Amino acid sequence: MPDTRRGVLYGVAAYAMWGLFPLYWPLLKPSGAVEILAHRVVWSLVVVVTLLAVRRHWSWIRAMTRRQLLLLALAAVTVSVNWGTYIYAVNTGHVVESALGYFINPLVNVLFGVLIFRERLRLWQWIAVGLGTVAVLILTLDYGRLPWIALALAASFGTYGLIKKAAGVGSAESMTVETLVLLVPALGYLLVLQADGAGTFGNHGLGHAVLLVVSGLVTAVPLMLFTASALRVPLTIVGLLQYIAPVLQFMCGVLVAHETMPASRWAGFVVVWVALCVFTWDSVRSARTPRPEHAAALEAV
Repeated sequence: MPDTRRGVLYGVAAYAMWGLFPLYWPLLKPSGAVEILAHRVVWSLVVVVTLLAVRRHWSWIRAMTRRQLLLLALAAVTVSVNWGTYIYAVNTGHVVESALGYFINPLVNVLFGVLIFRERLRLWQWIAVGLGTVAVLILTLDYGRLPWIALALAASFGTYGLIKKAAGVGSAESMTVETLVLLVPALGYLLVLQADGAGTFGNHGLGHAVLLVVSGLVTAVPLMLFTASALRVPLTIVGLLQYIAPVLQFMCGVLVAHETMPASRWAGFVVVWVALCVFTWDSVRSARTPRPEHAAALEAV
């Protein structure tokens, strides 16, 4: 199978799993968001180290550069913010707002291109960003506050993808470094929690303990698939695939969790979807249009 096709399949699988996360995290109650986050870190490390042990693949440790280690440490902090915010959102009845965060993520990536890489936007890209801003304003009025959950998720995940792309490290290897960076605070928090009698692990039946352990597998698998996809396909394709997750999350929020959707909130989401349609149309159109130097070369043939 060609590498790009395999990368697309990895991406579809990763985003589909993330899209169904709202069905899983509520099962871990009465664990709080921080406790679940800590368990995700600990058990994710167990999963990836086991995978590397089975593959007997440890040579990458010597090949790791200081720059890659620093980037992955930064990625670890970024993804922990994303994980914690998302768990809090799902377990406090804000599934729809969390979906909004991943809907506006492509627009945040565009802004990163302007602010970090000094890229120049095309007219339709500016229109899409403008519509996204209007949508955030509408939803701010609807919620009576800035949709901080959505903005935090979009910014943290956009930053995470950017860092992982720059690091260029394999999926299991990068996941190992990231979870090692977070292991000490996560494990320390869990030990203190258990010592105080406030921890839920082992105190709410075997089923609950198993679900907490499985959170490592649920966390590691889509992240490794995402990394494998990001290393194999262009960011434009990754950008299109990422719509899978918020669509599924939105459906979970509306159809499963039955979250309230007043007319003003629908209006905000409709504007977001229009912005994404404009953005996607422009991205596809631009990808199909030959660059000036390519066009000149074709004319010379």
